[in-house]
Amino acid sequence: MSAHALYVTAAYGITAIVLAGLIVWILLDQRARKRELAELEAAGVRRRSDKVATP
Repeated sequence: MSAHALYVTAAYGITAIVLAGLIVWILLDQRARKRELAELEAAGVRRRSDKVATP
């Protein structure tokens, strides 16, 4: 295997690992945010967008 092919293979491998890590991080963060929202809504905190505007 040439040095160039080794470099390209390593670059693709590192990129794949970084992308997989970012995807896992995003999914874990999404779970945490959903859990926090559920806790807030259970505590009675509501979103401002849920309020009905009265003229």
